[in-house]
Amino acid sequence: MSKKLNLQESFRLYEEAKKLTPGGMMGIRRPYNFVEGEYPIFIKTGNKGHIVDVDGNDYIDMLCSYGPIILGHKEKEIDDAAVAQLKNGFCFSLIQPIQNELEKKLTEVIPCCEMAILVKTGTDATTCATRIARGYTKRNKILRCGYHGWADWAVEVKNGVPEHVYADTVEFHYGDLADLEQKLQENKDQAACIIITPVGHPLAKPVEEPKPGYLEGVRKLADKHGVVLIFDEIRTGFRVSLGGAQERYKVTPDLACVGKAMANGYPISAVVGKEKFMKVVEKDVFISSTFFPNSIEMVAALKTIEILKREKVCDSIWERGTKFLKDMEKIVKASGVPIKVSGIPPMPYLTFDSDEAGIYKKRRTMFYTEAIRRGLFIQPYHHWYIAHRHTDADLQKALDIIKESLSIVAKELS
Repeated sequence: MSKKLNLQESFRLYEEAKKLTPGGMMGIRRPYNFVEGEYPIFIKTGNKGHIVDVDGNDYIDMLCSYGPIILGHKEKEIDDAAVAQLKNGFCFSLIQPIQNELEKKLTEVIPCCEMAILVKTGTDATTCATRIARGYTKRNKILRCGYHGWADWAVEVKNGVPEHVYADTVEFHYGDLADLEQKLQENKDQAACIIITPVGHPLAKPVEEPKPGYLEGVRKLADKHGVVLIFDEIRTGFRVSLGGAQERYKVTPDLACVGKAMANGYPISAVVGKEKFMKVVEKDVFISSTFFPNSIEMVAALKTIEILKREKVCDSIWERGTKFLKDMEKIVKASGVPIKVSGIPPMPYLTFDSDEAGIYKKRRTMFYTEAIRRGLFIQPYHHWYIAHRHTDADLQKALDIIKESLSIVAKELS
């Protein structure tokens, strides 16, 4: 194996952090979600398609902060707009005119958007959307598919969640219309909504494009059973296309949740949807936060959408991502390692074939160890991303690293 990176300062800060906050940091950022002892834990800076850790190691960043970085780190045009807004003030509790501007823009680019509510995180958005659906239908049950945030109704881990809360959440299988119809029938007149990531993201599995007719079928079932259809486009919004997966696949939900790529890293998300559903928030549904009206993120979002449109970013990412996946296919085939190229062009991934002996886990660990040591920052359990500011040289180097890393896996573990 190649030489281990110097991560001394990262580990020192990690030991300090564990005394200050549970686990040192929250959730999926903890070291056991990568390869413990091999990945950096603290990052110092980033620029375009790269990040640099506190020990000075430089990486091609294909995790992109789990999705928010669609353009690149330190995007000057966006940061300059944010600084200009900062000089005017940004937290007044009452709203500033920029809110109207951003919400108008969302109605222009997202097919289902007749009205919008601006919030901060993906969990804010999905929780607001399901609350709106419950308020509109006067029903309680949520039919969900995959990951939709960390709120009580959405989490897979039930520790800390009252059983009566989780009992109103029903899981269905992505891509299986018969399963969804059965779950709707079993919960007849009780289901408030279907919430689904339109480009499938089942837990612990790679993203996958919807099969022809699937989203159309989900739409028909929602109408048949009188439930609100919510597209969770936190990942897919502004990345699969400017108007999200609903624009690309031409199926319009009642409500949608967008975030992540919306402001290139600034903390903002939104619930958007048809007026008749959104209007329940005026009287019957309570949604509020001190920080929802903060304007810096709104300015960043407007500028991000402007750049995405002006530079045809989504088209570019699909084109370059398609080539990246094809080149990875050739590398994988030549390596002889039992893995599959998966994901979609904007969100590539490698899925290691499972086996009863568990050798695939060793292959996966070795591959990601070799990749990070060579300067490619990717995640073993989460799909990767292609950012607009990844250069052709960055993507080629990433492919070279994947090839070298797989060759070592093949040599050591075949």
